[in-house]
Amino acid sequence: MTRNKNEKQKGYIDYTLIFILILLLGFGLIMVYSTSSYSASISALSKNDPNFYLRKQATATLFGFGGMALMAIIPYHTWERYGLVAYVAALILVVLVLTPLGIELNGARRWLNLGMSVQPAEIAKLAMILFLAAFVNRLGTGIRTRRGFWFVLFSPMIMCLAVWRITDNLSSAIIIFGIAFLMLFVASPEYKKFVVFSGVVAGITAVLVFMIVKMSESSAFGFRGARIRAWLNPEAYSTDTGYQTLQALYAIGSGGIFGNGLGQSTQKLGFIPEAQNDMIFSIICEELGVFGGICVLSLFVLLLWRLLVIANNAPDLYGGLLVVGVMGHIAIQVILNVAVVTNMIPNTGISLPFISYGGSSVLFLMMEMGLVFSVSRKIVFKDDN
Repeated sequence: MTRNKNEKQKGYIDYTLIFILILLLGFGLIMVYSTSSYSASISALSKNDPNFYLRKQATATLFGFGGMALMAIIPYHTWERYGLVAYVAALILVVLVLTPLGIELNGARRWLNLGMSVQPAEIAKLAMILFLAAFVNRLGTGIRTRRGFWFVLFSPMIMCLAVWRITDNLSSAIIIFGIAFLMLFVASPEYKKFVVFSGVVAGITAVLVFMIVKMSESSAFGFRGARIRAWLNPEAYSTDTGYQTLQALYAIGSGGIFGNGLGQSTQKLGFIPEAQNDMIFSIICEELGVFGGICVLSLFVLLLWRLLVIANNAPDLYGGLLVVGVMGHIAIQVILNVAVVTNMIPNTGISLPFISYGGSSVLFLMMEMGLVFSVSRKIVFKDDN
């Protein structure tokens, strides 16, 4: 394609996106320390060091900046030929959880010991973005056919089933499928199929919830059935499956509009288990109030807006799909995390991007952001001078 002489290709740098990202990461480190310092100071696992979780998160964040810089420098089309390789590699890592390399923590076997603790589900999310962007780009207009559409839609199912059944991590499987669904939605011009598919899924979900509510507690889909019953009536399960959700709601309620002050949470003093992980948003609301929670969500909205701008101006379909995949990952995870904390959906383990404690999560999220910056560097715009 020839360019007009007044068109110049320059490395577009979205400074607003960088600023928002640094704000989220910095705020996340502050909240990880505020939320975890008490529990770390009385835990033998952390050697009674109140800085234990902060130090590990800060280290992962520094590695994340390195990974982001590396991904930003490498031309994003380099990854197009390795989409399938990334998919297969991520699948193998998920299976390796069953080997002696697997690490069991809190009754769940979801991590690998690769010199450092790594969660394969986080790698699988990045791999799905790389794979599906390349797959859809190569398929081209074939995605408009019925066969092409359904083939692309169900191509993530092997990964989703592996993550769900092998690591017993249904929430990550849902996020992976959600990423794929959004990428296909953007790439496909026909929306009727999405409406039909979404309606079928919603109907099946409603039937399952109805069955769980009506069946006896001893036979209703194991612990996931118990979580759904606790979601519908958390007070009735305040000593077991509804305990964490109920304590999170207490935290949000006690914070009021402007909160009790940074570091002044009482629910983090052993009432909310592992508060620095999935339930960190409840501590944010307790310490900084609903106002603080809205400010955090506003930062995520601004982040997604900048990603949307880059996706709309991406030089080609492949680059646009990469950014859409990253945008979908962050958006789905934020929505589900807040929905869990506020008891809008049943409790399931979903971290708040860039803020919750978790080395694997922040590392691979920042690598995804590096992909976004790699795409933005190739944006072409007109120079009016």
